Amino acid sequence: MTTHIQALSTFDTAIATARTADAAFKALQDLAQATVGAKLFTVMTVDMGADVARRAYTSDPVNYPASGTKPINYGPWFDVVHKERQYFVANTIEDIAKVFFDHELINSLGCQSVINMPIILGDELIATMNILDVEGYYTPERVQMVRDLLSIPAKLAALVARS
Repeated sequence: MTTHIQALSTFDTAIATARTADAAFKALQDLAQATVGAKLFTVMTVDMGADVARRAYTSDPVNYPASGTKPINYGPWFDVVHKERQYFVANTIEDIAKVFFDHELINSLGCQSVINMPIILGDELIATMNILDVEGYYTPERVQMVRDLLSIPAKLAALVARS
């Protein structure tokens, strides 16, 4: 637990001085990697009024660049994350393939498990934090760690990114 306290302290220092969205989300990425673990980390913002999503931050700009918008994909993943505002968790590439068209790229990066965490502010879903790692990585204990250690920092990072 001391390691988690140190990681939160480091996040606190980084977010206190963050002046850009990249700096805020980098602080969140570092916290996620230090506490729960993530081979790939992204943040997708959503604009439900315009019906679009945008990758606002990525730990892998070569394979997953932060770029323009794309239409929101309605389906089972959308229902879990957007409508129900629950975490989407998949721990095999087969389960990832059911909802993500880019599952082959995900697999080629050594990622076969994912957590997509909705970031909600003012009762509005504004983004998702997406962490990926090896098959079977996101156990119930790690999912709980995401809830306990990353939910509030993700909201704070999103607020800093918006300012």
